[in-house]
Amino acid sequence: MRMTEFRERMVEAFGAAQASWIARDHVFAGLGQRTVDEALERGTDAKDVWRVVHTEMRLPPRLR
Repeated sequence: MRMTEFRERMVEAFGAAQASWIARDHVFAGLGQRTVDEALERGTDAKDVWRVVHTEMRLPPRLR
């Protein structure tokens, strides 16, 4: 997954302002107690990050 697609999915799921806040400030257990931005900066694949966000935020299947 490209970073552009990842960011688009975040905005679709949460809206622009909240997507930015979640990526910057919300800590995910599945990312090793890191935020989305920290995980991506450390080289975690965007597809893997999206899977964690989708699961932990309990997003609907249509956003998978």
